[in-house]
Amino acid sequence: MSDRPNILLVVVDQLSALFLRAYGHTVTKTPAVDRLAEEGVVFENAYCPSPLCAPARAALMTGALPSRTGVYDNAAELQASIPTFAHVLRLEGYRTCLSGKMHFVGPDQLHGFEERLTTDVYPGDFGWTPDWRRPGERVDWWYHNMSSVLEAGVAEITNQLEYDDEVAFHAVRRLYDYARFDRDVPLFLCVSFSHPHDPYVARSRYWDLFGDDEIDLPAAPRKPYADLDPHERRLWHASAMDEVEITDDDVRAARHGYYASLAYVDERIGEVLDALAACELADDTVVVFVSDHGDFLGEHGLFYKMSFREHAAHIPLVVHAPSRYRPRRVREPVSLVDLHPTLADLARPGLSGELPRAADGRSLLPLLEGSDEDPDATALGEYLAEGVEGPMVMIRRGRWKYIHTATDPDQLFDLDSDELELRNLAADPEHATMLRDLRDEVVRRWDLAAIDQAVRDSQQARLAVFDALQRGVVQPWDYQPIRPSGEQYTRNTMDVAERDQKSRFPPYRAS
Repeated sequence: MSDRPNILLVVVDQLSALFLRAYGHTVTKTPAVDRLAEEGVVFENAYCPSPLCAPARAALMTGALPSRTGVYDNAAELQASIPTFAHVLRLEGYRTCLSGKMHFVGPDQLHGFEERLTTDVYPGDFGWTPDWRRPGERVDWWYHNMSSVLEAGVAEITNQLEYDDEVAFHAVRRLYDYARFDRDVPLFLCVSFSHPHDPYVARSRYWDLFGDDEIDLPAAPRKPYADLDPHERRLWHASAMDEVEITDDDVRAARHGYYASLAYVDERIGEVLDALAACELADDTVVVFVSDHGDFLGEHGLFYKMSFREHAAHIPLVVHAPSRYRPRRVREPVSLVDLHPTLADLARPGLSGELPRAADGRSLLPLLEGSDEDPDATALGEYLAEGVEGPMVMIRRGRWKYIHTATDPDQLFDLDSDELELRNLAADPEHATMLRDLRDEVVRRWDLAAIDQAVRDSQQARLAVFDALQRGVVQPWDYQPIRPSGEQYTRNTMDVAERDQKSRFPPYRAS
């Protein structure tokens, strides 16, 4: 077992922990993830630091909250000068490779990765920039709508299926290349899938894994519009839910498609794990499985994310390395920002204390190694994109979750007694002291007025730049994968017999 293990980071998109068997769900079918959880360390209360793709992934990469990265929304640039875990691991001698989605925006489409095997599934420009000057405005060409729910069903190929097929293929191929040609240095491979993100569409063989009568309806009931809180109403309008009628059959079909998509991506994950084993790398590889954020999937009558309520913000986090860390379940709240220092410590214990830029998270290595849990451990969140009219922040500590934004009434939930978040305790006199303490903590931790201004300034700058760059000659920032065909298969720059020998794995061993 090497002092510097290989690291395989598997990221899925829009998967709430609450829809996995490892977290108590009884319907979904995910044998690959189930095995990771059975043999690994399961963090039962992991949270995204922002319930939206690009901000969450930037936080994962940098260990910093959105207000520090400047990645406020899905069209905000991650500055090339901000060190990521890929930079840190590269400095430690790791080969750093990405297959799949990371939702980088801007001209730097690598951010420390030496190799990127695919393009991204979403655009890398400023086109999806929200505008807080126009509260309540829908931007129809890129905002969510309810088509994913109303059109849930079977398809044999979609944008996302085509993409994730490619992600898995290139990841498997890269593992075989590593095993054959360059296993003299440790490998960090990030494999990042687009599923089970909507649209809720799957191939028939995954759809047919579930009968319609098996699909559970939401546990948190749908409320009349008049009973929605202000943020729920904004999400309702932001997703154009006011333009259609969503029936129970529609909700069941959407969940059916989501569960089928989850089965599909679990199979792709299994292919990557099988290749890891076939390459004789499994015993010396730490596998980390995580999602960027969750999906309401009809809970509380809502869909998608953009909220710190449990189904949108509570994510899976599993670390699998049975030869290093005994299986256990950790209840302490943790966050995606903790992964940057954790990955550093996996590469070299103590490296998290030498990071070139301080992280907002902390290393989880002590918890992996069996340390006692901290009852005061805290997961923080910031949401600074569409669906709000100013900064929204979250504090999750112990049994409590507190959500604050200046435009809405506060929200306080006791997750031990109310896991579906049906009772907002913020107005309860019995919890007035708790509410005051958390409100004071928000003031100490965040200058919300300064963050609000920074977000608005960024939005206006990006909207202007995007408008300008769409005129005249357009130069896309979207990543173009490099295929070194002159170094593949058999070429006249190689000895044919030697190439055939090197390209075989396991190598030939005379009996």
